[in-house]
Order: sequence, then structure tokens, then C-alpha cells
Amino acid sequence: MPPALRVPAAAAFLLALSPSLPAQVDRITGRPFATRSEVIARNGMVCTSQPLATQVGLDVLRRGGSAVDAAIAANAALGLMEPTGCGIGGDLFAIVYEAKTGRLHGLNASGRSPRGLSREQLMAELQRLGRTTIPPRGLLPVSVPGCVDGWAGLHGRFGRLPWAEVLAPTIRYAREGFPVTEVIADGWARSVPLLSPEPGAFAATFAPGGRAPAKGEVFRNPDLADTLAAIAAGGRDAFYQGAIADRIDAFFRAQGGWLRKDDLARHTSDWVDPVSVNYRGYDVHELPPNGQGIAALQMLTILEGYDLKAMGFNSPDALHVMIEAKKLAFEDRAKFYADPAFSRIPLRGLLSKEYAAQRRALIRPDRAARTYDAGNPALQDGDTIYLTTADAEGNLVSLIQSNYRGMGAGVVVPGLGFGFQNRGEMFTLQEGHANDYAPGKRPFHTIIPAMVTKDGRPWLSFGLMGGAMQPQGHVQILVNLIDFGMNLQEAGDAARWQHEGSTDYNEPRMTTGGHVFLESGVPWATRAELKRRGHDLRTDLGGFGGYQAIGWDAKNRVFLGASESRKDGQAAGF
Repeated sequence: MPPALRVPAAAAFLLALSPSLPAQVDRITGRPFATRSEVIARNGMVCTSQPLATQVGLDVLRRGGSAVDAAIAANAALGLMEPTGCGIGGDLFAIVYEAKTGRLHGLNASGRSPRGLSREQLMAELQRLGRTTIPPRGLLPVSVPGCVDGWAGLHGRFGRLPWAEVLAPTIRYAREGFPVTEVIADGWARSVPLLSPEPGAFAATFAPGGRAPAKGEVFRNPDLADTLAAIAAGGRDAFYQGAIADRIDAFFRAQGGWLRKDDLARHTSDWVDPVSVNYRGYDVHELPPNGQGIAALQMLTILEGYDLKAMGFNSPDALHVMIEAKKLAFEDRAKFYADPAFSRIPLRGLLSKEYAAQRRALIRPDRAARTYDAGNPALQDGDTIYLTTADAEGNLVSLIQSNYRGMGAGVVVPGLGFGFQNRGEMFTLQEGHANDYAPGKRPFHTIIPAMVTKDGRPWLSFGLMGGAMQPQGHVQILVNLIDFGMNLQEAGDAARWQHEGSTDYNEPRMTTGGHVFLESGVPWATRAELKRRGHDLRTDLGGFGGYQAIGWDAKNRVFLGASESRKDGQAAGF
């Protein structure tokens, strides 16, 4: 829900705007746009989209766990408490700042398509279903879940507490139950009728009594407790090579699916070097493809050529060039972003200042473009949850984890308590395309963690969940912080925009300019001018992402935390 629509409920305790927040008035209530203070702490910080998950992470920090231990514990709790966005049937990406070395470490824990499903077999299955694209539900879009292996990789390198201690709080909540929160309950209720017909135990697991749990109701998942207990005892191999893998294999064989124990056993995560661009003195770090993080970097490099501060927050000029920069970056995203094991990606060319200048020159200041072509950079070698944690030593974790669409493919192996992701839907079927389907290949991914450093020191760990909104949201957050001087919480609560309709894996070439969703806090004068310039404006009550952030105040040596007002989340520290 947009923050402007939450003002009446918040008004009792949010009495005034911070003086530093640019004036915004809600067009429905007439009241000032409300935000709240940042959370400030010295010894550790956890920011997630569910308060109980935040507390799980904090408890792990208090027991001597590292920022990575806290991130894994909080992620496990979110898989139970927010199955509408994540779980151990999905994938994971992370960036870790290691304080003792001053290095950033990237982890790509995304899974690959089943090796036994050839392109010819896939096309035959689609023909049988009467489809020309991979479906969002059922057995066909399921790829290997990378989450548990990602936990293992992170824990093996940076963890302090034993597996059993990290996973114990979620195992207890799964057995004893937890109260479902408001925003999660809404997404859960919308998913149940859609996914219950799929093969397996989705309804039995997530809709006991024939419906989704409502806000405040206590939900239990003993099957997930058993699965996590097995992982706590046997590590990642219990999931990828042991009894859990055997059950997955038997189920997919019986149901006519393609995922096999061999796919699970052969899965590996990859440590990768984050890539970065400098935006007005701040080094913004994202992970390279198969994710879309470099779209945010491309947008920032284009936008650096404009004086956004002089244009003004949510002014027509500022929003116009930001939207056009998104369109340009997303044309490259549709053409180049894919599994680097299968394609040569012109990474340095895409992120170069020279290429950004070429792309920037295509933007007309007075008119929205209806279409752009992808560029020709030089080829050179070389529903989702987001959470972030920090510990007393100064280590930071930026972690994002997802089922892809909401609760995933709707496929739940009886007795395991989790659903499988539908990430395979994101393959194209265009032969020769960088993201064309192939067995054993990682699909294009939307989930992206981010980290920002300044003068070689950590400045911000953040992310913003929500499909194609993510790079757009990353850019808006950073522009709010760097160009418009907002604090962490203000930057997240400020009204957002989202452009849709760009060329994509499942969309033909953009020829109409797409359309722009605006939250209600964007002024009417800006709306009118954007329409005059040819932007197709629409209103949406959701879909603007979910943001969490931890900043480091080097002067006072304290952490600053922020949590998305559009979600149920919490930032907390000690």
C-alpha cells in the first residue's frame, strides 16, 4: 500500500514531517506525507519485511553471531512467515562487506534449469499445453532451488554459530506457530485460489481448513520445521543429496516433471565480484548478470549527466529523464542480460561513461520516446524479500531471496513444507537470444542486492524488492539520498514511480512508450506536465517495491536503519 494512503492510521503518532523531507501532500487526505525516524544503534542492526524475522536476526547477533548468521536466520524466518515472497524452494543473491579486509564479496546462489529437459522437449510440452511461452505455474517453470546452498556458502565463509543455532528460532516458530501480518495475509489470500490446483500439497500446507490464514491468525508449518531440522543436522547435503532430494526426485517423476536428484546434487553457487559505477562520488555496487543489477548502474550513469537537484524532487524534468533513462537501460536488459556461462556480455561497455553519453543523447527533454533500440556497447572480456544486517565488527550483508512470482509455481512436495520457485518462466524461447532456454542454464533474474561505498568505506547496504521495479527503485532511493538529501527512512517513504512496458523476456519490442504508474504523493502539476510530454500515466495501489537499508555513520560510528513503510517490516538494532 502506498505510504500516502497510510497517513490517517499513522497520524496519531507521526505528527510532523522532518524538515529535510521535500514537501509532499497526499491528494486524497490533504495531510502532509508522513515518514518516521531512522533507527540508530551501535552494536548491530537487522532490517527485514517482517518484525518477528527482524527479532530472530537480532537474537542471533546478541548470541555472538555474525551479520551473515543473522541474515541466514532472518531469511529462514521469512521463508516461514512470508512465503508470499521467499522460501527454501527459491534462489538467493548476496553482497557481503567484510570489515577486516575492506572487501566486497558477491554470491550468486541461483539455480539452473533441469538438465534432462531439452529445448525440443520443452517446446513439445508447451505445444501440448497450447502455449507459446513458459507458464508461471505448475511443474514446467521449476528450476533448481539455490537458497540452501547459498546459505551454506555464506555460512562456511563468514558464519560463527553452528547451523542448528542459526535455524533453531524458525524451527520453533514453525512448530509452535506465529501470527500472520497484514500485508503478507493479503498476498497469501490472493495466491491460495490461484495455486491450490497445482500438483502436490500446496493447499494442505498453506491453506489449512480450505483458506489462507487471515491477519492475526496463528499459522504453523510442521513439515517445514522437519525439513529445516534435517538441514540443521545434515547441512546443505541433506537438501541436495539426502532424503529431501530423494523425495523431490520421486515426486517430480510421479507427476511428470523434470527436476531430478542429479540436478540438485550437481548444483553449485558462485562467488562473483560485484561491479560498480561511481555516481557523484559514491561507488554503487551490484552483482553482474544473470541478474538485472547493472540496469540500475546504467540508469545512474545516464542520469549523472543531469542536475537532478536543480530540477527538484518529483519535478516534471527530473521524473522525465529518470523514466527515459529506465527505458534505455531496459532495452539493453532485454538484449544482453543472461547467464554468462552461455553468453558473452559486454559488461564494461554497458557501464562505461562513453556509452552512457551516447544513450543520454537519445533523450528528448520535451517528449517521451515511444521506442528505443538496444545499444551497441563494445564487447570486452574480463515477489521477493530483501533484508540487510550488520554486526558490531562492521560487517554488512545485503541479501535478497525469492520464489519469483509470489508463492512460486504452486508445487509443494508432500511433507516438505515449502513451495518451488517458478523462475524458469523468465527464459525466452527466441532461438539465438542470450536468454533462450537451454538445459542446465540459469534464467535471467530480477532479484538484486546492492551496496554503496564512499572513499573505499561502507556507506549503505540496501535493496528494494519487486521484479522489474527493483533497478528503478534502486535508482530512486539513491537519487533521493544523494541528490535530494533525504535520510534513509525518508528516501524509502517518498512517493515513487514505476515504468512498465519495456521490451522484456515475455514482451515484444516497445513501440508505444509503455506506461508509468505514479504514487499519490507525486504532485498534480508534475502529472499534468508528464502527460503533456507524452507519458501514459496510470495509478496503482501497489507494486512499488519493498525497501530495507542500513547506513553507516562513520563520524559517530553508529548504524542507521530503515524499513519499508509499504510492507509489514521493521528495522531494529541494539
